[in-house]
Amino acid sequence: MANSIRTAAMAAVCCAISAGPTAAANDTLAKVKARGHLICGVSQGLPGFSLKDKKGRWSGLDVDFCRAVAAAVLGKAGKVKLRPLTSQKRFDVLKSRKIDILTRNTTWTLSRETELGVIFAGVLYHDGQGFMVRQELGVKNALELDGTSACLNTGTTTEANINDFFQSRGMQFTLRAFERSDDALAAYQDGECDVYTAGHSALFAQRSRLKTPSEHMILPAIISKEPLGPVVRQGDDRWFKIVKWTLFALINAEELGVTAANALKLSRESKTPAIRRLLGVEGEIGKKLGLDAQWAFRAIRQVGNYDEIFERNLGSKSSLKIDRGINALWTRGGILYAPPIR
Repeated sequence: MANSIRTAAMAAVCCAISAGPTAAANDTLAKVKARGHLICGVSQGLPGFSLKDKKGRWSGLDVDFCRAVAAAVLGKAGKVKLRPLTSQKRFDVLKSRKIDILTRNTTWTLSRETELGVIFAGVLYHDGQGFMVRQELGVKNALELDGTSACLNTGTTTEANINDFFQSRGMQFTLRAFERSDDALAAYQDGECDVYTAGHSALFAQRSRLKTPSEHMILPAIISKEPLGPVVRQGDDRWFKIVKWTLFALINAEELGVTAANALKLSRESKTPAIRRLLGVEGEIGKKLGLDAQWAFRAIRQVGNYDEIFERNLGSKSSLKIDRGINALWTRGGILYAPPIR
């Protein structure tokens, strides 16, 4: 009897340990479906990535990715709520389960995944840190910035990168760090520092907000790798895979020529196996993710493929006119690549 009791007790302890947090506590998909909308953490206002206009309408690369996930999971891209977050508070808000995804131009690093209890679901935009200066400063490259002062947003990888860049070259500099990127830009605009430093894409976005953008130039130097991507909590593998494969679906759609305009026609007429799997015509890809067969079809038809999202927010159809560069598909000279959906 004693042995039986001991065995039963050990089994109960074993099960409790292996279960850890209950599946229900970690099931983001179930909570999102029950709530009826997706909550995404975004920046407080960065043109091209997440920006709210005077009518309260949000736009940007990060915003559209959030909408794509909502379309895949909930059926409609509009079932989202966006929460503006500072760089310092973003990870705490994610970990406290107040948002479902962090889509706030956030750099993927080893320390963030090993120390913060979060995991990156891929790269939405390949960026790198750069510098913006006034034309009148007469500077043509970053090596001429010795003795200057720089404004930046604290709580990001930006501060560590600029420290590494200047110190490794024996250059002197003064930093002014601000919690809000808007405050850092305002200080630069008011002449409180010589340089504004941020991700290269953010420099284009922030320059467009200055009083006279033409008086400022973005130097050609890129001093870091800044892979920006959506972030979720660790411990919920199904939700991680849903977010990751939604991103991969948008990239695969571009490569396969599937757009918002032709997705419906291709779902009915295409004989290409890869397209048929992507659009849910054959196979059980959606079921493996805990979704229905048309999850990717909805994301593409309602929001567009990666190229469509990029061009309207950052590229030729936007005010920023940022070239695809390394964010072009691997088949077109860039490094954008996604595993196959099969």
